[in-house]
Amino acid sequence: MAVTELAELSKLSKSYISQVKSGKRPPSQKLLDILGEQSRPAKPVKDYYRLFVQSRLAKQVSPNTIRYYKVKLGRFISDINYTKAKQHQIERFLLQFNNPGNRHGYYQAIKTFYIWLEQIYGLSNPTKHLPAPKVGKLILPSLDEEQVRLLIDTVDSVRDKAIIALFTESGLRLTELTNIKPSDIDWQSRLVKVLGKGRKEAYAPFGELSEQCMKDWLSQFNPNGGNIWGVNQWGITSMLKRLQEKTGLPCNPHTFRRTFACLLRKAGVDTMTIKDLGRWESLEMVQRYTRSVSFHDSLKFYKAPLS
Repeated sequence: MAVTELAELSKLSKSYISQVKSGKRPPSQKLLDILGEQSRPAKPVKDYYRLFVQSRLAKQVSPNTIRYYKVKLGRFISDINYTKAKQHQIERFLLQFNNPGNRHGYYQAIKTFYIWLEQIYGLSNPTKHLPAPKVGKLILPSLDEEQVRLLIDTVDSVRDKAIIALFTESGLRLTELTNIKPSDIDWQSRLVKVLGKGRKEAYAPFGELSEQCMKDWLSQFNPNGGNIWGVNQWGITSMLKRLQEKTGLPCNPHTFRRTFACLLRKAGVDTMTIKDLGRWESLEMVQRYTRSVSFHDSLKFYKAPLS
């Protein structure tokens, strides 16, 4: 180690350290301690990121959630030394994302990661006082009943008609709908058992239209131990994308889930019941989905004050 570096570490004079190095003076205990400390191999830094992902896998979170953390945290730890990060550095990192929703997604992933680090390993949490990015409360697109029926009439496949009907009548997430097997369907009660977020088993209701479409499809298709559709989730999203290009209507699983909530709200079902039927964990998302419905309901009573 250079004389200057040793002098900075030990706070001893350069002339003294030079004399020690030349053998003219014996080293002090302080200098010996510094040299001994520097000669020890550095302690390996734990790969907290990998351990965090393993902890999520142990909790049996969905593959989509694992991918979400890998994308968001992977980008973060490649740009920032997360074990020494300060709040202002994380704020700077978040500001590079112009899309508010994307920025908020990174914020949520990073905050969850640091809360876990603090709880499990006692590391400091630089996000403790980090304000959440503001996300505009947009009115998200949904379909009305006439548009849903148009989509069902547009597709030729009985299977695709059943998928659209079940998405709309049950509010299923893509993974929930994709993984349905014949044994999951209770035809008598019109319920389907699904594995939802957090690997939680739940039931989703369906109506007469879904029942008829699914029975028509299963009369000509044998699942043979697989799901009832014969395609995976990418096959379903590809079908919906083609349908969107053909009709010009928003046509993806999230749109159908919002449509489920909005159609129920228009029918007079309260938000708490919609939350339970759709297996949401909080009212916030249901209220966000049905904002347009609440406005149009109020609009019926509107009278222009000057007209």
